[in-house]
Amino acid sequence: MKSMSLTTLEHGSKTIDAGALEAFAAQLRGTLLTEGDPAYDEARTIWNGMIDRRPGVIVRCVGAADVVNAVNFARENNILVAVRGGGHNIAGNAVCDGGLVIDLSEMKSVRVDIAAQRAWVGPGATLADVDRETQAFGLAVPTGINSTTGIAGLTLGGGFGWITRKFGLTIDNLVSTDVVTADGKLLRASEEENPDLFWALQGGGGNFGVVTAFEFQLHRLGPQVLSGLIVHPFADAENVLREYRKALEKAPDELTCWVVMRQAPPLPFLPAEWHGREVLVLAICYCGDIDTGEKAVQGLRAIGKPIADVVGPNPFAGWQQAFDPLLAPGARNYWKSHDFIEFSDQAASLLTTAISRLPGPECEIFLGHVGGAAGRVETSATAFPQRSSHYVMNVHARWREPAMDKACIEWARGLYEAAKPYAAGTAYVNFMPEDEAGRVEAAYGANYRRLLELKRRYDPLNLFRMNQNLQPTKSLRAA
Repeated sequence: MKSMSLTTLEHGSKTIDAGALEAFAAQLRGTLLTEGDPAYDEARTIWNGMIDRRPGVIVRCVGAADVVNAVNFARENNILVAVRGGGHNIAGNAVCDGGLVIDLSEMKSVRVDIAAQRAWVGPGATLADVDRETQAFGLAVPTGINSTTGIAGLTLGGGFGWITRKFGLTIDNLVSTDVVTADGKLLRASEEENPDLFWALQGGGGNFGVVTAFEFQLHRLGPQVLSGLIVHPFADAENVLREYRKALEKAPDELTCWVVMRQAPPLPFLPAEWHGREVLVLAICYCGDIDTGEKAVQGLRAIGKPIADVVGPNPFAGWQQAFDPLLAPGARNYWKSHDFIEFSDQAASLLTTAISRLPGPECEIFLGHVGGAAGRVETSATAFPQRSSHYVMNVHARWREPAMDKACIEWARGLYEAAKPYAAGTAYVNFMPEDEAGRVEAAYGANYRRLLELKRRYDPLNLFRMNQNLQPTKSLRAA
């Protein structure tokens, strides 16, 4: 092993001699990778194809002791740190140029206690890993909608998806964590132990440490749910959106319906003449009794004259993967997001106008209907603040060629700016791209002050800064 220059926290450089690197590697059960190693390029490649960074050192951890050693090495040498779970974060914070990446992707264990309805999950597990294990026993924890997402990043940012309205956010089902803090200590954080730290981890992102294990409360669900897609011509979008809002005004918690607007992919149940044309899709999941669900979705199915209606009983684990083909790794991605307390006619009009100006065939707009159980939690109960928002908009620009960067990014930014007057002001941090550092305070709203105080306590040097960062040196405005 050779001496190497690593990027410091201040984006300078520090030379680490070969002996120090060899001593560090000898402490690990996992693997230390540097450029030129066969697994290096795979380890630095993440979901968003726009991100192409070259870390100086990647530590592929296999246990908490490896994480402790990596954190201590970085702190003692003042080295820039990134933490990789699933590598799915839109901002690309899982990797850094020239620094040290703490790679958790091999820590994938999922253990279920059927009687207690609890799961213990490693930080490298994906949502698919969690679903496969929990659904084998008819149990589930609410997570997201893309099964290749990592459980760690999803949870630390809040976590919402198809069954959130019934069972709450992912963090609402978090019982405890094991976390390595910036001083190299392995702590347990729960309502009883280190409760301030536990509160911060429930939505505060990767600011407070490296979580090496999650304990979740599980719920009875499945193996089948009523789910599927209703596809409408985009010409009917304004009427469909208006009727969609009405149909959900009294929706039971078991019912979730999201909107997707985009050019139709070549789905086998769509007539060929619709492939590549703009459509509006209602994506439905009812996480209760199938017969009761059939009645609950009648209002949604009665809207307009759909091109296709493929709602029916499906395995829950399969439905969790339904959007995976449209969100596969490797494409270039840029997102902009808003929370809405209400989804007004004016906001709907902006979205439909934006679809008429799509810059590419993979660009789309998601509108997630939340609320329900997640909305009945006090804002101050967790770091995640968006409890009164009933809709989350994600403007998802997705493309393949670098030459399309400008058009796709400008499209997403333009819709975001136009929608600001109708939005709540907060944001889901997992949907924020890397250029939104100035939005962090607004994203956390009323919880920002407490989060900043806890950041100063647990990470005063800002070792964990590759995230939607809470800067401990930032002054607090007078209350």
